[in-house]
Amino acid sequence: MATELDQMMDEAIQALTGEGGMLPLTHFEKYGQKLPMIASAPPALSHFFAYFCMQHADAEFLVDGETRLTFGQSYSAARHVAAALIAGHGIEKGDRVGIAARNSANWIIAYMGVLMAGGVATLLNGWWQGPELCAGITDVGCKLVLADDRCTSRIAECGNIGDARVITFSHDGPPETGLAAVLDAGGDPATELPELTGDDLATILFTSGSTGQSKGAYSDHRGVVQGTFSYVAQTLMALNIVTRQGKPPQGQPATLLNVPLFHVTAEVPVLLQSFVIGRKLVLMPKWDAEEAMRLIEREKVSYFVGVPLMSYEMATHPNRDTYDLTSCVSFAAGGAPRPVEHVKRIKETMDWAFPILGYGLTETNGVGCGNFNENYMAKPDSTGQASRPLVDMAILDDTGHPLPSGAVGEVAIRSVANFLGYWNNDEATRAAIMPDGYFRTGDLGYIDPEGYLFIVDRKKDIIIRGGENISCVEVEAAIYAHPDIAEASVFGVPDDRFGEIVGAVYVVRDGATLSDAELTDFLSGQLAAFKVPARLWQSTGALPRLGTAKIDKVGLRKTYQAQALADAGVSS
Repeated sequence: MATELDQMMDEAIQALTGEGGMLPLTHFEKYGQKLPMIASAPPALSHFFAYFCMQHADAEFLVDGETRLTFGQSYSAARHVAAALIAGHGIEKGDRVGIAARNSANWIIAYMGVLMAGGVATLLNGWWQGPELCAGITDVGCKLVLADDRCTSRIAECGNIGDARVITFSHDGPPETGLAAVLDAGGDPATELPELTGDDLATILFTSGSTGQSKGAYSDHRGVVQGTFSYVAQTLMALNIVTRQGKPPQGQPATLLNVPLFHVTAEVPVLLQSFVIGRKLVLMPKWDAEEAMRLIEREKVSYFVGVPLMSYEMATHPNRDTYDLTSCVSFAAGGAPRPVEHVKRIKETMDWAFPILGYGLTETNGVGCGNFNENYMAKPDSTGQASRPLVDMAILDDTGHPLPSGAVGEVAIRSVANFLGYWNNDEATRAAIMPDGYFRTGDLGYIDPEGYLFIVDRKKDIIIRGGENISCVEVEAAIYAHPDIAEASVFGVPDDRFGEIVGAVYVVRDGATLSDAELTDFLSGQLAAFKVPARLWQSTGALPRLGTAKIDKVGLRKTYQAQALADAGVSS
């Protein structure tokens, strides 16, 4: 049965998208379908930045340590970067330009400049080691890579980046100094920028699926802008409801940017949505619960989003009562399931606010489902309803046919915001995108009679550690690269802090000796730290196999997950 909040959300979306509303709908024809599209959205991110930075020109936008920039100042700096990329570095429409760095105001200015220059912003994972960075750069054929000191040194250690050039920028200080290495090449306000449309390529984000090496999911400007406006619709829906309830928000909205900008969560719903709603972004270079609370109090942060662990760490922090967090009325999470106990604890500890949950993927530009406020408290193990007005969600069987309400199958999402495919990987693209446009997520779930999605398992062989997807196959390949390994299997192990951590069982070849510490040290040079197994078990006998002669990964996972729980003193 629909709740009162469900009915209010329906009414709000209808008011927004109906005749005379702020977000009237049109459609875009693709896959033989008429996909809903928000007609008032700009056609490309270049237009998007220009319009909204002018609209909010004098409002504060970026707060990064001592650096504070308005929307107008940010646009001016990005315009300078775009001119330098074109006139000084020869960037042309469609060239891939990598960004490999931690979060900072200068990362955001660089990202804006790349897109305004017509480049394809290629968001490289700043936690990757050298081999992973080089693989991403060469896979998509980057012409240029903008990197901070740490990533520059990692790329140099690997060395193989094809024809790409690396330019190092710094995080500290204003754009004119931090991005001086980019700007000094030339370009000025008279440099002409390209005219972009929704069909031009905009971004490449990397996603770890079940097949090993991360794949570059590419999107056009239409998809990214529409994905952003999908979130804007949800925000305006919430604003409509709280205003009707007599609790309209006061002052400029502000959010803490604490998730990495190379992730779709930070890029689309946090960064890009902030341009539209005039929201201040307060940057944190590294997660720390107490520093987050200090910044929320100082900057009057009104909205918080992170992986589930983050809001829980604040709610349970011993110094929680030292800080006034009442400006923050929403504590959102995404990227991984949120334990029901976490939901209850957050609401009990910070009773003026509501925990909320989102579900989306890199391939959907973050768009999918949302579970809000009272509805989330009533169904804390659900990811919520499909995001209106753009998302069409279905549960499919193995042949791609839709299943009825309540039946478990693969979750599939179709919208104008979906990505176009995986770069240089037609086979993976065909496997992921159905002929009618549904993207197969690899998650197994069901939809209840009220339209709420429940994720019950994973079809693809990945581990989700604190919101970061890790391919079991990729970690296994790194283990097998050690000359003393005979067999190995990688799987997720339950963890109170991260949800899951990486576990692995391995067998050493005859006549060799290898310790857990030695294997860990070897893997640390091959994989980003978050991918290195936190739990290792060395088996003295061959790993069990199925009738097909494949290693019995399901059986091993159950055995060692139970072992991990037993070691932690938890009954399985």
